Amino acid sequence: MSGGRKTAGTKPETGERPAPQETEGRVMALDLAPSPDLSPEMQAYFDKCREKIGFVPNVLLAYAHDDAKLQAFAAFYNDLMLAPSGLSKLEREMIAVAVSSVNRCYYCLTAHGAAVRSLSGDPVLGEMMAMNYRAAELSPRHRSMLDFAVALTEAPWTIEEEDREALRDVGFSERDLWDIAAVASFFNMSNRMASAVDMRPNRSYHGEARGLTDPEGA
Repeated sequence: MSGGRKTAGTKPETGERPAPQETEGRVMALDLAPSPDLSPEMQAYFDKCREKIGFVPNVLLAYAHDDAKLQAFAAFYNDLMLAPSGLSKLEREMIAVAVSSVNRCYYCLTAHGAAVRSLSGDPVLGEMMAMNYRAAELSPRHRSMLDFAVALTEAPWTIEEEDREALRDVGFSERDLWDIAAVASFFNMSNRMASAVDMRPNRSYHGEARGLTDPEGA
């Protein structure tokens, strides 16, 4: 990480990423100002975001008009996506992107597509997850996981025991099944909220983890 932000109007050196700006444009279409009474916990959470990634994700700023809603969203998100699970962080992000692709959620495709690129080290996989996960060379485990998440998104009433059994057959535990369903369900909700209020992703996400090393060494 470079040692300090550049002053306004100064171009970054060649190959250097510009310092990210916090909101980087409008957050959403609704004119809801952040609450002046955010809890110390949420203020500390925002400070941690700035420290770790250089900005506060716009989804958090969108929820910041109501401290209780912000706390509930952040707690549920962090539990689903970061807490210990039989699913890796990459697998949870893959579910997020596959679900968001079905729902055409611009915010989540941009933010979580960046996470897939970063966690996998594979920009191509990130693009495939966003456009059509079936085009990717996936393991049976990952294909079954994403098939289930997409079926739950497109036609949840069609899920039957054979769908759950297909996940067990590739090694997922009962708790893993719960976590797959929970992540897919969360992003169906999040996608709909983001679309309803025209939530806009931070511009920094677009440039993350785009470098690709030629596997042939050319």
